[in-house]
Amino acid sequence: MIELPVLYSFRRCPYAMRARMALLVSGTAVRLREVVLRDKPEEMVAASPKATVPVLVLADGRVIDESLAIMRWALDRNDPQAWLEGCDAGADLIAEADGPFKYHLDRYKYPVRYENVDPLDHRAAGLAFLEKLDGRIQPSGQLMGKLSTLVDHAIFPFVRQFANNDREWFDQLPLPALQKWLGDHLASPLFAATMQKYPQWHSGDAEPLFSLGATI
Repeated sequence: MIELPVLYSFRRCPYAMRARMALLVSGTAVRLREVVLRDKPEEMVAASPKATVPVLVLADGRVIDESLAIMRWALDRNDPQAWLEGCDAGADLIAEADGPFKYHLDRYKYPVRYENVDPLDHRAAGLAFLEKLDGRIQPSGQLMGKLSTLVDHAIFPFVRQFANNDREWFDQLPLPALQKWLGDHLASPLFAATMQKYPQWHSGDAEPLFSLGATI
């Protein structure tokens, strides 16, 4: 029997979402350990002392605890939908999403966690990034061309989080390309599989197989 990697994940975390999507689309089967962030299992903290999801523990004991690194590891093994095409060209866009946009997203969504924060200022700053994305999407339908790639799937979970903070406001924005792009990704069978619910894992519990037609 082949020993499978173990994935520590949290369903609603956008970093974990994008890692799970890449694992699924690559056909990489893992054993899922669903984490509750206020009650992190000792095994996860021992594997990755920074104690944030996702954490992938490979069969040989190696640990990958950055979501983009998990995505690339999975797709380097198998990339049937060519997600890695255009990935290098979109690296700056991902960095902007993970850096400045995420900074403003956190302060828009969770203003009480920070001092002297006006969430509307950060919403406006985040909107500037959404406008940039809308401009890139308009000619082709996706961020890097006609086909969705790692870049789209790395970024859209954070756009989803931003949109859901005030969906009525978001839906009225003059960003038709971005809104369709987001809606299409959210309605995809891949995202539905990614967001399947699992119970919190405790030491000794069964580990559900997380896979779409895995190739091991």
